[in-house]
Amino acid sequence: MSPNGSDRSSRRPVRRKLLQALAAGLVLATATGCTSKDFPRLGMPTPVTEEAPRILSLWQGSWAAALATGVLVWGLILWAVIFHRRSRTKIEVPAQTRYNMPIEALYTVVPIIIVSVLFYFTARDENELLKTSAKPAHVINVVGYQWSWGFNYMENVDGNLSTPKKTPEEVSSIPDRMLAGVPKGAEGVYEAGTPGEWTRGNPSPGPTLWLPKGEKVQFILTSRDVIHSFWVVPFLMKMDVIPGHTNRFEVTPNKIGTFMGKCAELCGQDHSRMLFNVKVVSPKEYRAHLKDLAKKGQTGYIPAGIEQTDAARNAETKNR
Repeated sequence: MSPNGSDRSSRRPVRRKLLQALAAGLVLATATGCTSKDFPRLGMPTPVTEEAPRILSLWQGSWAAALATGVLVWGLILWAVIFHRRSRTKIEVPAQTRYNMPIEALYTVVPIIIVSVLFYFTARDENELLKTSAKPAHVINVVGYQWSWGFNYMENVDGNLSTPKKTPEEVSSIPDRMLAGVPKGAEGVYEAGTPGEWTRGNPSPGPTLWLPKGEKVQFILTSRDVIHSFWVVPFLMKMDVIPGHTNRFEVTPNKIGTFMGKCAELCGQDHSRMLFNVKVVSPKEYRAHLKDLAKKGQTGYIPAGIEQTDAARNAETKNR
C-alpha cells in the first residue's frame, strides 16, 4: 500500500469519531426540552418581576460577548490549522517568532478591554438592582434557619396606628435604618415553615411567601444560624442571608402565579430541604391573606436572627 493510501486510511477513524461527536452534540442540544421561545433566554426562566429583565439582559450580553470571543479564537485556531499545516507548507519546523511587541500588546490590551466592559455593565446593573426605597409599599423580613424559612410581614393589619409602641424584641436585631420603611402601626403577621411540609397545589415543599402583583416589596434578609441564600428562581436574583449582617433588596412582581424558591448556599446537612414557594396574587388577595394569618393567631413576628455586629450595624449607613 502506498504511503498516501496509508495516510488516507489512518484519517478515516478520526473523521468517524468527529462525525460521532457532532451527532452527539446535536442530540444533546435538541434533547434539552427547550423551545424556540426559551432559546433567547439562554437557560434562564421567564422573568416575573419588573427588575428581572435587566438581569436577563446582562446574562444575554455576557453570552454574546463570550460567543464573539469564542468565534474569534476558534477562527484563528482553524486558520492556523488549515494554512500552516505541514503537508501544505512542507516545512518541518516553521519560523519561530519572539518578542513581537504589537502582538504582545494586543493580547494584553484586548483582555483588559473585555474585562472593563463586562465590569462596567455589571456595576451599572448591580447599582440599579440594589437601590432601595425610603417608603416601599411593603416590607417583609425573610428569616433563614436550619432547615426552613420564616416570613415576617411587617404590615399594619389591624389598622391601629398606636401599636406597637416600640420595635418588637423579635426584630430588634434589624438596623433602625432598615426599619424606617416599615409602616406606622405595623404589628405584623408571620408564616414559619418546617422541613418537609407540603401544601397541595404548590410546586415544592416548604412555606409559601405571598406577594402582591404590581406593588414594590422590600425584603430584609436575616439569619438565625448560618449563611443561607434567598433565591426565587424566576426573580433571576438571589442574595445571601448572613448571621450578624442584614441584607435587603426590592422587587415589583408583575406576573400572577406560584413559583419555586430555594436556598442557594450549602448550609448544612438538610440544605436540599430548604425549599419554599412564592405566590403572587392581586393586592386584594394579599391583604385578605394577611388577615387570615391574623385570624389563625399568627400575629407579631418570629425572631429575626442574630444581633448585628458593630461593623455590620455601622456599615452602609445610607439608603441605596
